[in-house]
Amino acid sequence: MNILKQCFYLLLICFIGEAFALVLPIRFPASIISMVLLFILLLFGWCKEKQIREVSDFLLANMAVLFIPAGVSIINYFDDIRNVWPALLAIIIISTIVTFLVTAFTTQLMIRLMARRTADTKREGE
Repeated sequence: MNILKQCFYLLLICFIGEAFALVLPIRFPASIISMVLLFILLLFGWCKEKQIREVSDFLLANMAVLFIPAGVSIINYFDDIRNVWPALLAIIIISTIVTFLVTAFTTQLMIRLMARRTADTKREGE
């Protein structure tokens, strides 16, 4: 599929997410709304994965470049960050460890559930 068409699909989803964010009674990031919307579209098959594959692969391959402006803008707030860097460092370390643990336990749980389902399927077939 044409890469411009794929970009159009993603931009349309982002635009709809922005529109939802404007009409919501509470402040909510439009990017999160757009990701949830894209997930729902993919989940129900209203948007096919092949319709956005090329542009998604390109964006994922170049994701590091997309974070450069955010990293550089931290320099604008260096004086504020300098005063609280120990707390920020602690938060980063703790949240990273918690993320690793939750991911590990979730993976183990899914492996056990899949193994149990496979065993149940084999028993039903006998």
